[in-house]
Amino acid sequence: MRKLLWVIGALAVVLVVVLAAPAVYKAARGGDDPAATLIDPGAADAAATDLDGTWAVVPGESPHETVAGYTVDEVLRGEPVTVVGTTGQVGGEARIAEGVLEAARFEVRMDGLATDIGARDERARQPDILDVEGHPVSTLVVAERVDLSGIPDDGTTATVPVQVDLTVKGTTVRTPVEVTVLRSGDQVIASGAIPVTWTDVGVEPPSLGFVTVAPEGTVDFRVALRKR
Repeated sequence: MRKLLWVIGALAVVLVVVLAAPAVYKAARGGDDPAATLIDPGAADAAATDLDGTWAVVPGESPHETVAGYTVDEVLRGEPVTVVGTTGQVGGEARIAEGVLEAARFEVRMDGLATDIGARDERARQPDILDVEGHPVSTLVVAERVDLSGIPDDGTTATVPVQVDLTVKGTTVRTPVEVTVLRSGDQVIASGAIPVTWTDVGVEPPSLGFVTVAPEGTVDFRVALRKR
């Protein structure tokens, strides 16, 4: 009987280890964070000012802090991981006249980009990937005027199609993106995820044997703006 109980106990321990192993490995390998650029309408107020004017990027307030970064899938030691890199080092401004976005330009400091693994971030900063030393700033510029007159002022969101020029590592691509816009209090908050093939912007996804990075991903942003 004692031997039988010992065997049952040993089997139970093995079962716990087997069931827990994926979660333990997942915690150790990093990744699988949700994109940090979503908008929560439940945390919004009605608009307190009109749209027209010049708007500057501000740090924002939780849960709508200004943030930019990327999302990409990779296979790390045989396991799929979704990697999210972000930074709050974002600046820029937008100009709106008669409900139309006339111009907007945003800049991101690339040396601030960070994931949950420092070694990954160091590798990403190297010349063959992001080349942060040679190209310390990436930009996002609205390429065509955008009608924002339909954006509600009651603290709910609307989505508008926008043509943007994205510049990473000195290479510019023009691409459409669906931008979610929220007017809340004295701020305008805009977020989106731009699909990108990394080699189109001069970024070579690493393949190092133990890690393989997908050739496509998204460049993500959420900017909070306040009128000057």
